[in-house]
Amino acid sequence: MPFGIPCGNIGGMAELSLRERKRQRTRQAIVEAAVELFEEHGYEGTTVADIAEAAEIGTRTFFSYFASKEEVLFPESDSRIRAVVDAIAARGPEDRPADVLLRALRTVNRDSDDMVSRVAALRMRLIRTVPAMRGRGLQLQLDAQREIARHLCAAYPGELDEVGAAALVGAFVGAVTGALQVLMETGGDDPVAMSRRLQEATDAALRPWLHEQDKPYVRSREQAPS
Repeated sequence: MPFGIPCGNIGGMAELSLRERKRQRTRQAIVEAAVELFEEHGYEGTTVADIAEAAEIGTRTFFSYFASKEEVLFPESDSRIRAVVDAIAARGPEDRPADVLLRALRTVNRDSDDMVSRVAALRMRLIRTVPAMRGRGLQLQLDAQREIARHLCAAYPGELDEVGAAALVGAFVGAVTGALQVLMETGGDDPVAMSRRLQEATDAALRPWLHEQDKPYVRSREQAPS
């Protein structure tokens, strides 16, 4: 049954679902404990052992969820990449590359407030002041851009080459990052309003790519005028 669920596996799937919910609760407890400790004692004044104790788990359990304490403040980075990759895979025949990226941002904002949450505000503040956080944040951002650009280039082979895809994704990520920096400083405490403002600002930044229906993003050397 390619798209069905064999009856004999229903119990196993329910057990797996329960196990996954438990993992999600533990993961969330770790994040919440880390945020509290970072805000109270500072990043440097908080250890992995402190976070594990506050989350009521062992240190070994902590490392089964996160590789380091800075990674705790990037809990949804992988899911955001998946959202973009899924949007690319589900693109329609009339969708432009920028349409797909903006639709993925709407999906992320609809499904989670992580980008405009208390965790996000702390993450942004620590990225500005803690070299380890800044380095980790930059590495994750570069890895995400490379992965998204690779999928986008493959999805639009007649329109984007590797350089063009990287440029477009860089513009998209830069627009999101720039808007978030200001929103975190001035946006207030309403995550719904902040998410809406983030979407509006990013839509505006990518508007030139949305309406140039007949212009390719990249011209090859063979197409370029002599």
